[in-house]
Amino acid sequence: MIVLKDVLDTVNHSREKRNYFANLILDSPELLPELLEICAEVNHEISCRASWGLEFLSKKNLNVILPYLDKLITIVPSVYQHPAVRPMAKIFEYLCIAYYKDKSIAVRKALSRQHRENITEICFDWLITDQKVAPKAYSITSLYLLGTEFDWVHPELKVTLENNYNEGSAAYKARSRMILKKL
Repeated sequence: MIVLKDVLDTVNHSREKRNYFANLILDSPELLPELLEICAEVNHEISCRASWGLEFLSKKNLNVILPYLDKLITIVPSVYQHPAVRPMAKIFEYLCIAYYKDKSIAVRKALSRQHRENITEICFDWLITDQKVAPKAYSITSLYLLGTEFDWVHPELKVTLENNYNEGSAAYKARSRMILKKL
């Protein structure tokens, strides 16, 4: 029997360890609900490791998490530690790209309008609060794509990017410029 917390204790930021963990979950998808419960332990470092694994899992096979979108989107607003926020923002970016750009049938069936509205709200929160550049950059991309459906998003995104441009890092400015050109 696999004790997920014991496995997570061995996971670090290395690609190799996160990849191993993602493959473990792919081989034992019945562990996914437990993984999400660990992600929800937002005050503990292990939740960050669980989030890293969830991100790698999503990158390898996004469809595996689709049955758990309700749970994921319930957990994410309470995530506050940067090492956990970054992978959650990346997962949202994967979902938005799959939905709007790739037009994945499975993602389009699973990602409800309510999910998309919640992702929009969460991404704007990350964009306007004190977050590091990676979650902001992923949120910018997600919001741009969400704005192709929700007509109020692009004007708000444009104002937010323009207002925060001067205080942003080089990476933030680069992503902002790219999206502002598209807007």
